[in-house]
Amino acid sequence: MTININGVSSPKVHGATDDNKLRQLDDEPSVKAESGKSTTADTVSLSDNAVQLGKLDNSAVAAPVVDTKRVEQVKQAISNGTYEVDAAKVADKLMQFESILKSEK
Repeated sequence: MTININGVSSPKVHGATDDNKLRQLDDEPSVKAESGKSTTADTVSLSDNAVQLGKLDNSAVAAPVVDTKRVEQVKQAISNGTYEVDAAKVADKLMQFESILKSEK
């Protein structure tokens, strides 16, 4: 039996990894009727927030892990000798990180 999920168009929902499997799933009827038995299909509806979170997740996955433009800027500044470290800012971030680690224990 196929479960229809409204608002989701991802092939991940079906567990298919290639187009052939997706076509096979699409060709199968969602409910097989047998004589004398009622036919019903299970459906799931996602809230607008869930759909929006799915889109954000897809955007995050598609985004590059490294900002290559920023990396090049920092490399250039280091090679020019113009890169400056703000020690106070680094210390603040370290303290914030330590605070998070302590609160998770």
